Amino acid sequence: MPVVSPGAYQLALGERLRAIRNQQGLSLKGVEEKSGGRWKAVVVGAYERGDRAVTVDRLAQLAEFYGIPVAELLPEGGSQRSAAADRRPRLVVALPALAALPREAAAINRYLQTIRQERGDWAGDVLSLRADDVRVLAVILGVSRSGLFEAFADWGLLAASSAKAADLGDGYEPW
Repeated sequence: MPVVSPGAYQLALGERLRAIRNQQGLSLKGVEEKSGGRWKAVVVGAYERGDRAVTVDRLAQLAEFYGIPVAELLPEGGSQRSAAADRRPRLVVALPALAALPREAAAINRYLQTIRQERGDWAGDVLSLRADDVRVLAVILGVSRSGLFEAFADWGLLAASSAKAADLGDGYEPW
C-alpha cells in the first residue's frame, strides 16, 4: 500500500464524504435540516473540502447519520465498483420493505444486504438487482426468475422502477 500524506488522505476522505452525501441526494443545507441541526452545513462542507480534520468518533457518527458502515467513508476501506459492472437492472427492491420480510426469507435479506455492501450502495431506499443477482436469489428460493418477481411482489419488495415480470424471462439467454 502506498504511503499517503495526512493532507492527501484528508482530501480523499472529504471526497468520499461528498460522494456519499451526493448519492443520498442531500445538499449541505439538506444534511443540516435532516439532522435537525446536529450536522452544520459549514462543518460538513469543511470536512468535505479537507479544510477540517474529522475525528474517528465524529466520522462514526456521520456514518450512522448516513446509514452506512464507517468503512464506506474511508477512501481505502470502502467498496469499489467495477466499471465493467452490469448497468442493466431488471429488478429493483424497495429496501424499507426488507424489515417486514417473513422469517423464511431471512436468507434473501442477508443476500440483499451483502449486495448493497459490496457495491457500496448506501444512496437510498432502493437496490437495483443485476442478472446474476436475480439468478442467485431465484436459486435460494427454488423458483424461476419470474417466480422470484412474483415472490418479491407478494412480499411488497418491488420498487416502482422494477421491470415487468415478463421482462425477466426464464431462459438461459444473457440479459
